[in-house]
Amino acid sequence: MGNFKRVNSILITQPATLEGMAPYNQLGEKWGIIVDFRRFIRVDGLSLNEFRKLNVNPLDFNGIIFTSKVAVDHFFRLVNEMKIDMSPETKYYCVGEATYRYLQKYILIRKRKMFVGEKTAMDLTPFIDKFKKEKFLFPCSNVHQGTLLPYMRSKGIDVTISEIYLSVHDDLSDLKEVFYDMICFFAPTGVQALFKNFPDFKQNETRIAVFGSTTAQEALSAGLRIDVEAPTQGITSMTAAIEEYLKVSNL
Repeated sequence: MGNFKRVNSILITQPATLEGMAPYNQLGEKWGIIVDFRRFIRVDGLSLNEFRKLNVNPLDFNGIIFTSKVAVDHFFRLVNEMKIDMSPETKYYCVGEATYRYLQKYILIRKRKMFVGEKTAMDLTPFIDKFKKEKFLFPCSNVHQGTLLPYMRSKGIDVTISEIYLSVHDDLSDLKEVFYDMICFFAPTGVQALFKNFPDFKQNETRIAVFGSTTAQEALSAGLRIDVEAPTQGITSMTAAIEEYLKVSNL
C-alpha cells in the first residue's frame, strides 16, 4: 500500500443484497464516505437437465471441495432437485471459515466430517493428502483457477471438476461517467469485467482493493496497482483491510 490519498467514495463490485455486505455500509457511516454496490458478475446456475448431461452423481464421491458460498448454494440446489440425500459419511473441504459456516444452511456441521483451509485452497492439501485414495468432487464455476487441482492431479488423486454455475460479465455502461476513489474486487472475473466494459480504463489515482491471491494475480496481470489486499497476516476480511488503509489515508 503506497498511495494514501484521501478516500471519499468506494465501489464494491458485488450486489448490496449479498449476505455480508452490511459491514461495508457500517464502514461508510463510520468514516463518512460513500459506499456503492454494483454487481460486476452475474452468476447463472446450471439447470437440472444441464447438470445431468455432465454425468456426475454427487453420491459417487467421498469428498466435496467448496471454495465459495456460491458453489455451496448451487451444489445443494442441484442435490435438492435430484431428490437425493448426501451420505453422512461424505467429507466436506472448505476454503475459509465463512464457507465452512455457510454450510449450516444445508447440513448439520457437527454431524459431518469437515475440513477447513484457512485462506487458500492449498491450505486444504494436508487434509486431502490424508484421504488421497478417495474420490473428490470440485463443484465450481466456468472460471476456475488456482493450484489445488494441478496439485491433486500431480499426486494421482481422483478429482472431478463439475462446472455447476457460470460467471457472466455484467453490462457496466451505467458506470461510464462515474468515478470512485477505490474499487474493490473479489474475483478475477470482476477485474476482467472491468476491462471488458472499459478496455481503455486508466487507474490513475483510483485505489484498487483485492480479495484473494487469484484476484490479485489478475489485477497485476491487467496492469493495475494494488493498494489494499486481503487476506493478509492478521487481516482476514476486506472491510478490515480497507479500514486499515483508511486509518492512514483519511486521518
